[in-house]
This record gives sequence, structure tokens and C-alpha cells, in this order.
Amino acid sequence: MFTGGMSELPRSRPPALALTGLVKRFGTKVAVDGLQLTVPSGCLFGLVGPNGAGKTTTLSMATGLLRPDAGRAEILGRDVWSDPAGAKGLIGMLPDGMRLFDRLTGQELLRYVGLLRRVPETDIVSRSAELLAALGLADDANTLVVEYSAGMTKKIGLACALIHAPRLVILDEPFESVDPVSGEHIRTILRGYVAGGGTVVLSSHVMELVESLCDQLAVVAQGRVLAAGTLDQVRGSSSLQQRFLELVGYTAAGEEALSWLRSSSGSS
Repeated sequence: MFTGGMSELPRSRPPALALTGLVKRFGTKVAVDGLQLTVPSGCLFGLVGPNGAGKTTTLSMATGLLRPDAGRAEILGRDVWSDPAGAKGLIGMLPDGMRLFDRLTGQELLRYVGLLRRVPETDIVSRSAELLAALGLADDANTLVVEYSAGMTKKIGLACALIHAPRLVILDEPFESVDPVSGEHIRTILRGYVAGGGTVVLSSHVMELVESLCDQLAVVAQGRVLAAGTLDQVRGSSSLQQRFLELVGYTAAGEEALSWLRSSSGSS
């Protein structure tokens, strides 16, 4: 299993991610509304919310892909916008729908990303082999990425995020399009990475996934954090799914809703 080679962690560990008063508007729509969030180092942190909650926009601002209208983002004490090189050097990221240089093979893509991240050539070779094996891509190392399935593309994107052994990994919907066996490989890698001192932030709208994988989480809706803390603190005595529905104000439709559909399905 890939274990990477993170540098020795300092004794005093600042939060892996600290977001203060983040705001982002698109025209008249407020996508992120004064969002506050602190992710401690050394945990597997889930960011959950319904579609359109502002999760992807928040992560884009947190990693320097999108400039906020207001607020501050820090990676391990380094400001993402005043010290972009210092902050970005500490993270690996898998954005949702990330475009890759797909005319390279999987192995060539990892070498390219490794060189961009200034990983020594010998380390690129050994880490690439470990990552490809751990993610079930060893047999497709010399296949062009354009020929990969959606799940394989997601896995090679994750390998690219890990090749330089970052301190913080941010993953936007990392299990989407991934089969159950590959998903278990990814879980094993992420748990091992966190056990070695790394931090993972992953966004998802699948409560069962977050409940089974994450130590801490935040529930986001309408661009704001509604609840944050350990899994037990957020869900209380109910399931995470039920608590999530309560927080976002879900109301079941009445019996009369879509009554025409039920009657039509019973007709011959």
C-alpha cells in the first residue's frame, strides 16, 4: 500500500484548513455566505450538503481555484491568496470533473504531475508504481487516460493528488463513478494516509459514505455551515441521514403529490 513520504510534522500543528467569512456571489446568487470552518490536522473530514449547497465553490476558494469576494482561507497556517505557492505546495486536490492531460498514459501523467510538484525522479518511479498497484491500475499504466473508464479516470486523478505526498488532500466527490472494490481500495489508502499524519477533506452528498469513513464533518446548505464537529456530535442519537434532513429543512411531499403517476401505473 502507498504510504508516501510526508515530511516530519511540526510539534505545534495549526488547523489543516481554516476558512473565515468566505463569501462568493455569482450575479445576484449568493453561493457561499460568510462561511466559517476549521478542519483540525490529522482527521478525515466530510463536507456534506445537498446539490447547490456551495460545497464545490467553497473548496475551490479554499484551494486557490476561485477568488472569494470576501473572507480568508488558510492551509496549515499559510494564506491561500497572499502566499499561494506556499499554501498550494502543501495540498493535493481532486476536483469534481477535473480535466486531465488524457493523451498521456496513466504512468506518463503521474510522471508529469510529479515533475511539476518537484518530486525527485527516483521517487516518482517508485511512488507511481505503488499508487497504480494500490488503485488497481497497474495493468493499465501504459494505456492512454482518454481510454480509461469514468471510475479509472477518478482513480488516476486521485493518484495525481497523492504523488507528491501532500499534507492535506481535498477531494470533491471522490467515490462518484467508482465501483465497490475500487472504492474499498480508496478507503484503505485514505485511512492509511490519515493514520500517518495527513488530513483529508472530502465532499459528498452520500450520508452513508461519510458516516462510515469520516471522523468529523460539517453540514453545509445555502452557503453556510449548519453544524460541524465529530460524527457523534453532529448526528446525535439519530442517523446522519436523518439529522442531515432535519438540518436542511427537508419536508416530505403530501400524499396528493404525483397522484396522477400512481393511478397511471395501476391502469392496464
